[in-house]
Amino acid sequence: MTHTASHRWDAIVIGGGAAGLSAAQALGRSLRRTLVIDSGSPRNRFASHMHNVLGLDGTPPAELLARGRTEAERYGVEFRRGSVRDVLEPEESETGSGSPNPVRIVLDGGETLDARALVIATGITDELPPIAGLADRWGSTVLHCPYCHGWEVRGRRLAVVTTSPLGMHQARLLRQWTEDLTVFTAGLGELSDETRREFGARGVRLIDDPVTEIVGDGSRISAVRTLREEIEADAIFTAGALVPHDGFLQGLELDRSETPMGSFIAVDATGRTSHPRIWAAGNVVNPAATVPIAMGSGTLAGAAANAALVEEDFALAVHGPAAHTPKPGEDPALFWERRYAGADAGRIWSGRVNRTLADVVDSLPTGRSLDLGCGEGGDVIWLAERGWKAVGIDLSETAIARAVRSAEDSGIPHARFIAADLGEWARDPERIDGSERRFDLVTASFLQSPVELPRERILRAAAERVAVGGRLVVISHAAPPPWAQGHHCEFPSPESELVLLRLDPEHWEVKADVRRRPGTGPDGVEAMLDDTVVVARRLG
Repeated sequence: MTHTASHRWDAIVIGGGAAGLSAAQALGRSLRRTLVIDSGSPRNRFASHMHNVLGLDGTPPAELLARGRTEAERYGVEFRRGSVRDVLEPEESETGSGSPNPVRIVLDGGETLDARALVIATGITDELPPIAGLADRWGSTVLHCPYCHGWEVRGRRLAVVTTSPLGMHQARLLRQWTEDLTVFTAGLGELSDETRREFGARGVRLIDDPVTEIVGDGSRISAVRTLREEIEADAIFTAGALVPHDGFLQGLELDRSETPMGSFIAVDATGRTSHPRIWAAGNVVNPAATVPIAMGSGTLAGAAANAALVEEDFALAVHGPAAHTPKPGEDPALFWERRYAGADAGRIWSGRVNRTLADVVDSLPTGRSLDLGCGEGGDVIWLAERGWKAVGIDLSETAIARAVRSAEDSGIPHARFIAADLGEWARDPERIDGSERRFDLVTASFLQSPVELPRERILRAAAERVAVGGRLVVISHAAPPPWAQGHHCEFPSPESELVLLRLDPEHWEVKADVRRRPGTGPDGVEAMLDDTVVVARRLG
């Protein structure tokens, strides 16, 4: 998969019909950066006009969509022709520290896009019964909705070709528009005597023979043919199997609602699904929704998605990236605890090992290891899984608590974590890490802080904790990544790190260089990142 978007969308609407455009307009008017992805195949494209749409009665559906698209574009909504293959949740490491986890969509061509909110408005397909001449006239004289088309065929010879028990409800409705109604009931099983009496009392003919063909000229029909006879008709109402376009959501295992019309995504009163970032509107969740109902549900879903983003924006202002700005003179332990404790969604790092560290350490014999600034423990757990007796120290009690839980959940017996001020540790390491013995491996990865931290003292104390034959590994950002320009941390070079460490060449074998690795930023941007890496082996 490749990322082409330079930053995340606030909202992506999948489907550009009446529901999708209404959601997009609500989001655009809310100043949300919104993208609509549309395959260009609305359900009502077979109909020449739409009805029961206040102020737009008789308007061609295509005209409504064109007007709606123009209106949405006026509010900054962008459009893209295409289809969605899958919807995923990106791994935590890809979303960026402190950033809300988005949803990720995969287009048919493999491209991926991220959004903080997703509105599904992909509609349904009417799978028509395989009767000769039926599908050819769908939307003209073969119809499905009495409210949409009943007035236009009022008083004419109407027929209902039932495909399910819901067809009898359709027939009851149509009796309001005509006194000449024939209902073909094959496939429904035996009708009750009460049903036959009711329809008979209303002058409706019930025919049990299967329909074999719809007879007519061009888009017009003249009769319904069975195995034994032809019944004259001017229009036919029927309902196909209703298949929602939601297969691309299968991997998320959203809650579903089982109805007489089929299985559909379950939503609450605002259109929200069981996923906190996904809403759905229109026929994809309500196959009986007419155009105005679909429009209303789309508007509601778009407004609800915006309201959720508004609440998140306020939370992020307190706990999110904006809260990561240090306060003047703030104690580093308090700063980092505030940052970790504010990530109420869970861990803010990926939980996986630092790739550069793994490359350096993977071939070393196991022993005792110490990781300074261990965060939520990804490196320590990785070392322990490979047999190291690993200890991690960090300033944040919240980070250490998460590290302990991760080790317990993974069944790792050789990982130990300590919450302690690293400046205090540098003054008296043995008191805090609890051992007079030295370590075969001491690591410090990205020990760079926007608040003042005694990094030089910590790293020199780290070197003192390395046993003879053991290694000190220090990994630092050599430059800010593209998505973190303006950060005020130090970005040391190999030369500056060697000056800071002052390792005696008679007692240390040292390699220092800059290494490149791929990384993914908060908004899905991929880039090659530079790390300054120092690997020093104590000789004696």
